[in-house]
Amino acid sequence: MTFTVATHSQLEIIQDLAKAIWPDAYGAILSQEQLEYMMEMMYSLDSLENQLKNNIVFLLVKEENDFIGFASYELNFQNSNKTKIHKLYVLPTIQGKGVGKNLIVHIHEIAKKNNNSALILNVNKHNKAKDFYLHNQFEIADSLVVDIGNGYVMDDYVMEKNI
Repeated sequence: MTFTVATHSQLEIIQDLAKAIWPDAYGAILSQEQLEYMMEMMYSLDSLENQLKNNIVFLLVKEENDFIGFASYELNFQNSNKTKIHKLYVLPTIQGKGVGKNLIVHIHEIAKKNNNSALILNVNKHNKAKDFYLHNQFEIADSLVVDIGNGYVMDDYVMEKNI
């Protein structure tokens, strides 16, 4: 398993992975309409390019010749000394094999080298990934509801793990 920083030319790989992962991750939580809206909002090529321009780093996970997941993070999120994990997704057929945990460890090491004090992330309150993060020493620090437009909100826990 290898982790590489995604380049501009690899944004379509991230887009394809999201299309393969999101229906499984959110199909039981979100309506089809909200799922489509959020995919366009977060994974259109324009949106991905904007994220790159705004100091968000994408990591691709490759096993042999196949991309199996991705993550994105931002050092010193909102001028804090915390690293925000914006995205962490692994193909459903690969989940449970340590890929997500290894992504967290990898981002943790990057954050530590950059003198950040914690990892933070948001997770949907009804997403089974919440238990994965709790298992990986994240704690629920807060909850928030974010209006994302079109009548939709993200109802999330903010989770944090000290470095």
